[in-house]
Amino acid sequence: MRPIATVLVYSDDASTREQVRLAAGRRPAPDVPPVEFLECATLPAVLKALEEGGIDVCVLDGETAPAGGMGVCRQIKDEIFQCPPVLLLIGRPQDAWLATWSRAEAAVTHPVDPVALADALAGLLRRRLSVGA
Repeated sequence: MRPIATVLVYSDDASTREQVRLAAGRRPAPDVPPVEFLECATLPAVLKALEEGGIDVCVLDGETAPAGGMGVCRQIKDEIFQCPPVLLLIGRPQDAWLATWSRAEAAVTHPVDPVALADALAGLLRRRLSVGA
């Protein structure tokens, strides 16, 4: 991982992308690198960014339309070689099984809880750092 981690945030809602940025802050935990955000509002933008590389973690909004984050997660896990870990934003706790189906490594519920999101994001960054990706 580079000295600055790149986090891709996918949502068709600009306020949701902002909530993720504000919840994570510049550094979600003291033992992970500072983060910079790459915001995407469409599936083609997500796929292009992942193909170009340099993404350390993806945060995908499961409530995005027309391509929801759960389906996007499953697609990128199938199509992107060494796909970065994914944090999925889900509508309700009962949707956790869908996050598992999509192969997301972590999930937090809407509305964004800053502590839960920062903890989950930091965990994925630590995991990424430990495997030396």
